[in-house]
Amino acid sequence: MSSTLLPKPQMRGLLGKRLRFHIVGALIASLGSAVLYKYGVAEPRKRAYADFYKNYDSMKDFEAMREAGVFESVQPKDS
Repeated sequence: MSSTLLPKPQMRGLLGKRLRFHIVGALIASLGSAVLYKYGVAEPRKRAYADFYKNYDSMKDFEAMREAGVFESVQPKDS
């Protein structure tokens, strides 16, 4: 009759064992997310800003906006 009994559940150390498993999983997931964000979002964004400002002429942009009448306090140049 003793062979048909269910084994006793583990009572000691169960919380520690489960926490260890979940902390390792959470650490791996968070590091993976950080790496994906860095190389999927941050690096392409930095590269795009660098490419934009490589040939950006702020005075040319200002003159174009002034001619378009964007600024109220700056009068367009008389040509």
